[in-house]
Amino acid sequence: MRCPSQRHDQISPFVQEYLQAFNRSLHALDASAMERAGVILADLYRRGGKLLVCGNGGSAAIANHWLCDHLKGVQTDTGLKPKVISLSANLEIITAIANDIAYDEVFTYQLATLADPQDVLITVSASGNSENIVRAIRWAKAHAVTTIALTGFAGGRSAELADVNLHVDAANYGVVEDAHHAIMHILAQFVRQWHMPPEMVAQRTF
Repeated sequence: MRCPSQRHDQISPFVQEYLQAFNRSLHALDASAMERAGVILADLYRRGGKLLVCGNGGSAAIANHWLCDHLKGVQTDTGLKPKVISLSANLEIITAIANDIAYDEVFTYQLATLADPQDVLITVSASGNSENIVRAIRWAKAHAVTTIALTGFAGGRSAELADVNLHVDAANYGVVEDAHHAIMHILAQFVRQWHMPPEMVAQRTF
């Protein structure tokens, strides 16, 4: 569903429409896909595998934020030590690959160096069709790396290719990116509390 559906001359009705679209998108998340993603990440962190995350633009910011809430946040009170790498974080390597090879290869080139079989790749793309994201998923699947795609709009090629698709049913970039951020937080907090002593959960700030 598109948002906004009409022009608003005051911010209050715009806020209401935006929040309604955001709430709808969260409630429409596939619970079984979220369950699979949570189990995949928990298993990865327990066995010490690497999580690699990538995205473009606003999705790159979400990929970078993944380090904070998963590398740092998940290990608090749990004993887990998540190894998280954002392929969107280093401007020098991204621009070197883009300049010398192609922007479409900025993630696959890094994956070829950093990823091992049984690692996990998370891609963040509202359209699901960014060429460098699609190539990253294809590379990962060809090298035994599990793939989780965060998508929006119609899902694009990422939704079709990934092992798990966390799809946000919205046609507004802001709503999709806000929901992707929420998914990142939900997964981090779920895995953290799952590995904490039960009596500690209510005592800690999440």
